[in-house]
Amino acid sequence: MTRIDFYVLPENSDQSPLPTVCRLCEKAVGAGQRVHVHVPDPHQAQDLDKLLWTYKQGSFIGHERVDTVREDPPLASVLIGSDEPRTTHQDVLINLASDVPEFFSRFERVLEIVCGDAPTRTLSRTRFKFYKERGHAPETHKL
Repeated sequence: MTRIDFYVLPENSDQSPLPTVCRLCEKAVGAGQRVHVHVPDPHQAQDLDKLLWTYKQGSFIGHERVDTVREDPPLASVLIGSDEPRTTHQDVLINLASDVPEFFSRFERVLEIVCGDAPTRTLSRTRFKFYKERGHAPETHKL
């Protein structure tokens, strides 16, 4: 069964979820896992793409946007996109969309980032309830 983890950013914070996504990608890749970051739109894909290049001095997280992947199978450990995930990248799903992707159960782990604003927290609670209703036991990690 898929393991679900919610990473909760400080309440009433306008902190972007993207630095947390970079840390989670770095940890997963360091453990030899392949990651699909599910984003709601191309704008956020572009922002994350840029941040992964500059996230940490002296390190690099190999990544590609799904809409620009030229290799089959992709060489990068992290794929970013709003489309169906590649079958090669189904270890970890980082979900930045407001709803639960239909394909979440294909992954070993799903990581949900909960931002500090009230509307986003409400949507996160809905996703948490969705997972619980399907027999999952989501874990919460306050950052």
